[in-house]
Amino acid sequence: MSSLLDVLQEKLSGKNVKIVLPEGEDERVLTAATKLQATDYVTPIVLGDNDKIKQLAEEKGLDISDIEVINPSTSELKPELVKSFVERRKGKATEEQAKELLDNVNYFGTMLVYAGHAEGLVSGAAHSTGDTVRPALQIIKTKPGVSKTSGIFFMIKDDQQYVFGDCAINPTLESSDLAEIAVESAKSAKSFGMDPRVAMLSFSTKGSAKSDDVEKVANAVKLAQEKVESEGLDNVVIDGEFQFDAAIVPAVAEKKAPGAKIQGDANVFVFPSLEAGNIGYKIAQRLGGFDAVGPVLQGLNSPVNDLSRGCSTEDVYNLSIITAAQTLQ
Repeated sequence: MSSLLDVLQEKLSGKNVKIVLPEGEDERVLTAATKLQATDYVTPIVLGDNDKIKQLAEEKGLDISDIEVINPSTSELKPELVKSFVERRKGKATEEQAKELLDNVNYFGTMLVYAGHAEGLVSGAAHSTGDTVRPALQIIKTKPGVSKTSGIFFMIKDDQQYVFGDCAINPTLESSDLAEIAVESAKSAKSFGMDPRVAMLSFSTKGSAKSDDVEKVANAVKLAQEKVESEGLDNVVIDGEFQFDAAIVPAVAEKKAPGAKIQGDANVFVFPSLEAGNIGYKIAQRLGGFDAVGPVLQGLNSPVNDLSRGCSTEDVYNLSIITAAQTLQ
């Protein structure tokens, strides 16, 4: 983990990227905010009830004197954000509905990002993934050419660093979706200093098994390769379909896929379904001893990332740094 953070902190030095932390009444989040405030690469904006946050800080001995704390219900920015929200939703929300929604810290925080008062958001310590992602999809929305957002994990252990996706967002995926996720995952890996070698996973290696599921992945490989070529993405290799061992073990690749572009040296893995991806990253985390950093959401116009409700202060801190780094893409 430290190697990735070292690289990102060097890139972010002096940038003071503004990241919204909507869950300021949570001890883990507020503690992380004080640590971020002490850096010159992330400036946290904390949301919540000012009195509750002040009381929590006093109880835990946290210095929040230099941290911007905003209560969505009483903020001077609320009228501006309400108006902007109504315009963004194009008739899907009245002014009264907008006022009520923007009392919600995640909606208010997302509007801060959309309106340019902040550059990214990290939430999820006390909210579900849906609570974090829904405002982002409604307000920030996906980049041109991207139909779906997706969630990757950076899997890190010692000097090993991999990307797993989609492990967080989309329950079902068609070939075009898998291709899009493969390319977006490659871009994400590249932006964090990796040379992406993307393996698209299945229970088959290069046609060793026949089924509609295998064909879906094989078609996705072709679409992803065409997308890489059309976008002129240098140093990006996408291949498949692979069983996991053929994607990660050179000796297995030599036997199962001797002519493949990837010879057991993949570092980005695209799973064929959310079920497979979620199970896969948790196995690597719990049995393999890898740190799982994320989910990092990709494909949005501005970065919004989701914590686990079981997260630690360190997780909040790390994901805030990663979110800030995404703004440099």
